[in-house]
Amino acid sequence: MIQTDMAAVSILPSEDQFLCSICLDVFTDPVTTSCGHNFCKNCITEHWNTNNQHLCPMCKEAFNTRPDLRVNTFISEMVAQFRQSAQQKASSSSSEQQVSKPGEVPCDVCTGTKLKALKSCLVCLVSYCENHLEPHLTVSRLKRHQLIDPVENLEGRMCTKHDKSLELFCKTDQTCVCMLCTVLDHKTHDVVPLKEEYEGKKAELEAEIQQMIQKRRLKIQEIKHSVDLSEEDADREIAECVQVFTCLKESADRGQANLIRTIEEKQKTTKRKANSFVKELEQEISAMKKRRTEVDQLSRSEDHLHLLQSVQSLKTNHPPPTKDWTEVSIRPSYEGTVVKAVVQLEETLSKEMKKLLESELKRVQQYAVDVTLDPDTAYSDLILSDGKQVNHGDVKKNLPDKPERFSNCVSVLGKQSFSSGRFYFEVQVKGKTDWSLGVARESINRKEHITLSPQKGFWTIWLRNGKEYKALADPCVLLSLKSPPQKVGVFVDYEEGLVSFYDVDTAALIYSFTGCSFTEKLLPYFNPGLNNCGKNPAPLIISPVRVN
Repeated sequence: MIQTDMAAVSILPSEDQFLCSICLDVFTDPVTTSCGHNFCKNCITEHWNTNNQHLCPMCKEAFNTRPDLRVNTFISEMVAQFRQSAQQKASSSSSEQQVSKPGEVPCDVCTGTKLKALKSCLVCLVSYCENHLEPHLTVSRLKRHQLIDPVENLEGRMCTKHDKSLELFCKTDQTCVCMLCTVLDHKTHDVVPLKEEYEGKKAELEAEIQQMIQKRRLKIQEIKHSVDLSEEDADREIAECVQVFTCLKESADRGQANLIRTIEEKQKTTKRKANSFVKELEQEISAMKKRRTEVDQLSRSEDHLHLLQSVQSLKTNHPPPTKDWTEVSIRPSYEGTVVKAVVQLEETLSKEMKKLLESELKRVQQYAVDVTLDPDTAYSDLILSDGKQVNHGDVKKNLPDKPERFSNCVSVLGKQSFSSGRFYFEVQVKGKTDWSLGVARESINRKEHITLSPQKGFWTIWLRNGKEYKALADPCVLLSLKSPPQKVGVFVDYEEGLVSFYDVDTAALIYSFTGCSFTEKLLPYFNPGLNNCGKNPAPLIISPVRVN
C-alpha cells in the first residue's frame, strides 16, 4: 500500500492540472460539470449565483437547469496528495529559503513561517515566495500575469470603488483608474495605459533630473569661474598692497635718511662753532695768565710809585679782553625736524591712499547696473521724471493704493531687484539739504511709519539739515566728511553681505555695512526728502556711471 502511494506521488500531475479556472488556485472541494470541466464548488456556485444563465465558464455550454453538484472524490484525493507533496517540498526547501524579516515583503500564501516574497503579481494581487511562485513561471495562462519586485499593500493597487485592478491612467484628472472607471466616471476623459503614462513620466523625470544636473554643472562652472575671478582680484590686491607698502617703505626710508643727515649736519655745525668758542676762550685765558704773571712780578717790588705807574701803563697799553661771554651759548635746534619728516610721509601716504581709493572705486564701478524708478512704489506726493529723477512735490496725487506703494514715507524703490552677485549705481545729490539712499529688502512694510535700519530691512545713509550725515546702522553712526558729496555711489556684494557708499568725485569711502545677511531680493531705495517750502527742491538723479 505504501509502495502504491509512493508510486502515485511520483507520477503526480503538475500543479496547473489542479488549478480552478475561476480562482486560479488549487481546487477546494472540486466538482465536475456534465461537460467534464472541474471547478471549486464555491467558485462555480458563486459564478452561477451572479449570472442569469447557467453556463460552463470554460466551454460556455448552457444547462437548462442548475446541475446538481457533487464533489469529485477522485480529483479531491489527487488534490490532497498534491497538497501533501507540495507541503513536503516546501518544508524541505524552506530551510534553504530566506525567512521574511521585518521590513521585507512576506509570502501571502505561506502558512506558519512566512518566507520572503520573490515576486508580487499585479493580477492576483498576491506576493509569492520561490515555491509558490512556480505556477506563474510554468502555467501558460499564469505566465501572462504581470510580475514585479515584491511590494506591500497590493490592495492599494485596486480601485476602491469597483474592486478592479488599476490598469489605466486618466490624464484629465491625473489619477489611476480601472476599466470600469473609464466606462462610468471617466467616460469622456483622456485615458491611457499605465505603462504609457509611466514611460512618459519616466522620460519627463529623466529630463527634469538631467536639467537639474545641467544646472548644477553650470553652477559648478560659475563657482569655478568665480574662484578664478577671486584669484585675479586677490593677485591684483596683493600687487597693489606690495606697491603701496613698498612706496611707503621707500618714503619712510628716505625720510629717515634725510632726517638723520639733517641732524648730523646740524650737530657738525654746532661742534665746529663750539670748538671755535673754546679756542677763543683758551686764547683769552692764556692772555690773562700772562698779565697775572706781570702783576705778580710788580707786586714783589717795594717801589710803590713804580708799581702804580706800571699798573696804569698795563691798563693803557695792554688792556684785558673785553668780550662779554654771558649771552654766548651752544643750543642746537632740532625742533620741527621730525615733524617735517612725518608731514612729508603723511603727504606720501595721502597720495597713495587716494590712488587706492580711486582704484577701489573703479573696481566696483565695473558692476554698474541700469536702475530705474518704479512708479508703482512711489509715495503719492513724489514727482518722477524719465524714470531717473525724483523730488517731493506740494500737491498730493490721487493714485491707486497698490500693495507695493509707500503710504507714510516719501520714498520710492527701483524696478530692478537683485538676489545674488554684485551691483552698483550712482545718484546725484547736488543742491539738496535732505535725502536718504541705499537698498531695501523686498518684503519691507510700505504701509506703516518706516524706521530705516538693517533690522527693518534697510541699509541706508542720509543727510539732514544740509550738514548732518549719518549711517543708519544699529545704532546710527555720525559721519564726519571732509566735503559734502555731490554724487553718491552705492555698491552691494550680496554673497559677501556688504553695502558700501562712495563719494564719487573724491573716490572716498563714506561708509560700509559689513557682515550683513541677505536672504531675499534687494531693491535700490530712494528718499528725496520733503520740499521744505522750497529749501530742498532739487531732485535725486540716477546718473550714468562713467569710469575715469
